[in-house]
Amino acid sequence: MRAICLDQNDVQFHPDFPSPVPLQGEVLIDVIVAGICETDLQLAQGYMGFSGVLGHEFVGLATSGPLTGARVVGEINCNCRNCPRCRSGLGNHCVERTVVGIHQHDGAFADQVAIPQSSLHLVPDTISDDQAVLIEPLAAALQIQQQIELGEVQNAIILGDGRLANLCAQAISQQVENILVVGKHELKLARFRRLGIKTTLLNDMITEKDYDLVVDCTGSVTGLPLALQLVKPRGTIVMKTTVAADHQVALAPVVIDEIRVVGSRCGPFGLAIELLQAGRFDLSGLVTHRFGLEEAEQAFQMAVDPAAFKVVFDVISTSEN
Repeated sequence: MRAICLDQNDVQFHPDFPSPVPLQGEVLIDVIVAGICETDLQLAQGYMGFSGVLGHEFVGLATSGPLTGARVVGEINCNCRNCPRCRSGLGNHCVERTVVGIHQHDGAFADQVAIPQSSLHLVPDTISDDQAVLIEPLAAALQIQQQIELGEVQNAIILGDGRLANLCAQAISQQVENILVVGKHELKLARFRRLGIKTTLLNDMITEKDYDLVVDCTGSVTGLPLALQLVKPRGTIVMKTTVAADHQVALAPVVIDEIRVVGSRCGPFGLAIELLQAGRFDLSGLVTHRFGLEEAEQAFQMAVDPAAFKVVFDVISTSEN
């Protein structure tokens, strides 16, 4: 099969990569569309030391099991379902887990990917392929409300103007009225303003400790130091950023101002699908560039171009994009 692999931080297209052999309980998925996200870009810079097929945001067709022939998306954490963490509802933190396209599990930048049946979710007909490929990051954005009582937040600031920041802003704005998004790119910030969300350029921002909630979606080690300059005493910083580089930040303000720092990762797929189907999120126009798997180099170059927003691979042709 065709696949895009990472080997020693080098992203390469392979025209004849071995097809995945599903483990017990796994289903082969014929990938329709797969999206490049910030984590993929960080993996290419050495994050997690991953080698193998990249890609964890996807929609595809199940080839076996009860969902055979249906469009599905899949959660990225493949857990044992038997350890104390799994049994207590912390399967995303299973000590034996592999992570699709990130840790010891080949991903979806390929013709096929193997996903546990228990991780699959049916995609309703009312959700397009381009919407479905964003369900994984949308679920990650919704994880914030699973961890924090947003009803107590008077104001929030989101650092970053990219894909995840957009979804986090939409998710938080459903419970928090006063939101500001900070970014470097006017073209990207315009997308937030069309949603009725206030924005400012990073260079124009006044750094004062005024915010109950700061969400770091920068994809940069500069995000946390900036967040510490913006969060109120006893406020909350949510870290949505994973980067290859090491953080070097003075943590004394966390103690002095009694700041709550929350790591936030994967979220509820079922809720993401439900809210998306109900029209609670606007994902129109987020996919800006499309490539074939053979165009891996061009796609990864475009994914870091400020003119791009969401870059996807069209793996098999459908009429639903």
